[in-house]
Amino acid sequence: MSLVGCYVALSKPLVAAMPVLLLAWLRFGIAALAMPHWLRRPPDEAPMSGRTRGLVFLESFLGNFLFSICMLFGVSMTSAVSAGVIMAAIPAMVALISWIFLRERITPQVMLAIAFSALGIGLLALAPAHGHAPAASDTATSARPWLGNLLVFCAVVCEASYAVIGKSLTGKLGPRRISALINLWGFVLSTPFGIWFALRFDFSSISVSLWGLLLVYALAASIWTVWLWMTGLRSVPASKAGVFTVMLPVSAALVGVLALGEKLTALQLLAFGAALLGVVLATWPRRVPAHSQVGSDAHPLVPPSEKNNNCH
Repeated sequence: MSLVGCYVALSKPLVAAMPVLLLAWLRFGIAALAMPHWLRRPPDEAPMSGRTRGLVFLESFLGNFLFSICMLFGVSMTSAVSAGVIMAAIPAMVALISWIFLRERITPQVMLAIAFSALGIGLLALAPAHGHAPAASDTATSARPWLGNLLVFCAVVCEASYAVIGKSLTGKLGPRRISALINLWGFVLSTPFGIWFALRFDFSSISVSLWGLLLVYALAASIWTVWLWMTGLRSVPASKAGVFTVMLPVSAALVGVLALGEKLTALQLLAFGAALLGVVLATWPRRVPAHSQVGSDAHPLVPPSEKNNNCH
């Protein structure tokens, strides 16, 4: 999540240089060329069932494709502050969806961590943006804020679903194969739009440095971050993993301060503290009686060899 926040902030020059859907298509295409060997099924991995294939498609459709569309169009119709406050609901939404579909228990400690995470990102969104003048299009795009807020909330649901579906997939597929499969689906879904924009785009306007940035962006967005996330989900409950989504806006803001020259206010520092406190609470080990660890909190998606590694 920290790496996601970094490449989101550093990809601003790419978004300014080319259409978003063309950028997404190039991202998926570059990553597909970098990891074709990850598509092969390992000898010790069972063939995918129809349900697993459906989950792989949903993981890519919701987490890669639909999330980007809802977020980009939603932010264009509402204010950035409103969007940031709504995005603070991601950890709570992950915990709720994991409770509904995975039957994961939400402990009071995790609930408190979710509350601090939401508080931190809410404060971050309410902090005034220094050095930013309202764009001329802000008034025009604010005519339908309710629709923009609804689209941003749909993006929250997509991101939370990505975390929960990923937990289900890690019990059936390896992290590398999951990364390659969902990237391939992202490439397929974005190809019609990418070709349409590519035929009308002047690629000679892209500098060598931007091509290099595009390469790093593609590898980070489709390979490194996905592999890290799926590997972590093999031994971390989805409700707890969802708390770490607070690192996305935190790291993006830090990159803005350190690399883009933006100023950090006292309210933003308070927001960072609250968000990081949520992460500490979510990962702080708790002691439980030995008899309660047997059969009371086992998860059907976690192999027996990994159950003792989880902090119940």
